[in-house]
Amino acid sequence: MVGSPEIPRGWDEASIADLAGKNFLVTGGTSGLGLATATALTKKGARVTITARNVAKGREIVAQGFASDVLEMDLADLASVRDAASRVSAPYDVVILNAGVMWTPYTLTTDGLELQMATNHLGHFAFAGLIKDCISERIVTVSSLSHRQGSFGDGSVDEMRRRCQGLAAYSAKDAYGDSKLANVLFTQEIERRRVTAGWRFIALTAHPGWSNTNLFEFVATKKGVMSTMASRSGRYLAQSAARGALPQLCAATYPGLVGGEYLGPRGPGEMRGAPTIVRSSPKSYDVQLASNLWMVSQKLTGVSWDSV
Repeated sequence: MVGSPEIPRGWDEASIADLAGKNFLVTGGTSGLGLATATALTKKGARVTITARNVAKGREIVAQGFASDVLEMDLADLASVRDAASRVSAPYDVVILNAGVMWTPYTLTTDGLELQMATNHLGHFAFAGLIKDCISERIVTVSSLSHRQGSFGDGSVDEMRRRCQGLAAYSAKDAYGDSKLANVLFTQEIERRRVTAGWRFIALTAHPGWSNTNLFEFVATKKGVMSTMASRSGRYLAQSAARGALPQLCAATYPGLVGGEYLGPRGPGEMRGAPTIVRSSPKSYDVQLASNLWMVSQKLTGVSWDSV
């Protein structure tokens, strides 16, 4: 099997080829990594649609010239996800599943789902499944170094469902780790299914390393030594959102990448630096775990990729 080409060591935003005539969709494009991604793609001539919970804020981004269109969508509300998907008709070359929340207090959505799993994975699973016939080249899902702390317990269908529905003992950090592990498992399962299903796109995952994004704004409001350290270190020591967005930009635009690849910073510990191909955790390549997650995701969202 032919692997992906080597990514140049100094790859950055300036390395992106002209994107005139290309259409991208970026979820969560009003701040942080999503805004940095939309801005970089727009500068290269792409037509970029962003999604936003606050459509007024999204329109401001468009008015400032950082994106072309905005699509209102709340990933934590499956009715909103379905409504947004129903308004997608134009084809997209690449869809970047970027939006996310981090370390939220225990919260159930209107659909009875744990908020972090609903936003970071299940909403994206449903949205991408509903619009998959409009995607021609790539789906890029944004994960995190924290996927290495994800486990889903014993990995059974029942345990996965319990965690997705907030029925298990809750830890904000553990739930975040599970949701980010889900991002990588999702990509791997798409790759296993797409050839027999005839889907036109490949799937890739990227992570930003240690980047100072709006996720740290919420962490700053939490009490405790770990939250305080994470917030302060993220604010003063982490790389910028623009630098953190490079792996997902590379995954979305670098020619010749093979489906299933995982991109992150090439620096020590994958914390910062130019993007390269890295390895995700051993658990993220567990075929049974990915299959179980897919089954649970279809059941909880009501979206079957085989029938939409």
